[in-house]
Amino acid sequence: MIPKDPVMLLSFVNLKLRDYYGSLEALCEGLDVSESEIVEKLEAIHYHYDSELNQFK
Repeated sequence: MIPKDPVMLLSFVNLKLRDYYGSLEALCEGLDVSESEIVEKLEAIHYHYDSELNQFK
């Protein structure tokens, strides 16, 4: 279960990317969540995935 609040989602996703997953794709597969859902929610608060840094910024 991922947080519904976009700011909490940002913190949750970046922590998971930093500590456990090498890419957004791996995180989504590992947590069985939709990549597009995460991207859309975080883009709504002006955060975008940077694959080189493996984080939303």
